[in-house]
Amino acid sequence: MVRIEKNAAVWTIIHSRFDEARNAMDPDSADALVAAFEEFDQDASASVAVLWGEGGAFCAGWDLKYASTLTDSERPLADIDYPTDPTRHVPRGPLGPTRLDLSKPVIAAVEGPAVAGGFELALWCDMRVMAEDAYFGVYCRRWGIPLLDGGTVRLPRLVGMGRAMEITLTGRKVPATEALAIGACERLVPHGQARLEAEKLAAEIARFPQACVRADRRSIYMQHGETVRDAMRKEWYNGLECLVQEGVGGAGRFKDGLGRHGDFSSI
Repeated sequence: MVRIEKNAAVWTIIHSRFDEARNAMDPDSADALVAAFEEFDQDASASVAVLWGEGGAFCAGWDLKYASTLTDSERPLADIDYPTDPTRHVPRGPLGPTRLDLSKPVIAAVEGPAVAGGFELALWCDMRVMAEDAYFGVYCRRWGIPLLDGGTVRLPRLVGMGRAMEITLTGRKVPATEALAIGACERLVPHGQARLEAEKLAAEIARFPQACVRADRRSIYMQHGETVRDAMRKEWYNGLECLVQEGVGGAGRFKDGLGRHGDFSSI
C-alpha cells in the first residue's frame, strides 16, 4: 500500500491503491504515509522526499466508499483533534501527513487526478511537478465534504485569495497548464514523466549543503502573517547557525576557485 524507494539522499514514497480506488485515502494508507514521512524526517541520511501515486493517479481524495460505510455512532473523525497547545502531538489529518511539520523538502509528483483531499495532499508538499494531463480540483464540492487537510489555508497562499475562492467554491477541474500559470505547481512535464522529473529536482536540491537548504525552507514558512520587519528578524536569527556551520566553509571553497560565474556543477 505504501513503500519507500531510496536513491542515496532522495527517498520516493509511493502510495499504491490505484486498482482499488485511484489511490484514494483510507485510514490504513493515511497511517502508513505518516509513518513513512516521519521515518524520512528522522533519518539523517535522507534529504529530499518525492511523493508519488502509483498507477497513474496521484490521489482521488478521501475514500468515499469507506466513508459511506460509517455510522453516526462511530464518529470516525472525533479523535482527529487539532490541539492549540504547540507542545501537544497533532494527530494525523484524514489524508495522512497533511498536518506534519517536516524539517526537509517534499516534492509531489502528480500524474492524473489530485482532487479533493488529494489536492490538499499535493498542496502540503513544498513543490509540485505535474504531468501535462494531470489536474487538480475540489471535487468534494459535489458531496458537501469540506476541505479539512489544509486546502483553504495553503491554496490562497500559493495563488491568491480570489483564485482560491473561485477554484474552491466551484470545485471545477484545474488542468496542469493552468496550475503552472497561477503558481499552483512549479514544473510541467510530459505524461508519465512526473516522478522522474521530481526525482531529478530532489537530487539537485539534495546535493547542496543541507543545513542551509533547511534553514531557508523554514524561513519561507515562518514569514507568513508577519510584518516585513518581524519576518526579516526571524530570517536573520534562523540563518545564523547554518552560516557558521556551512557558509564560512562554502565561502572558502569559492575563494579557492569553485562555483565561479554561477557554475553549480562544481561546489
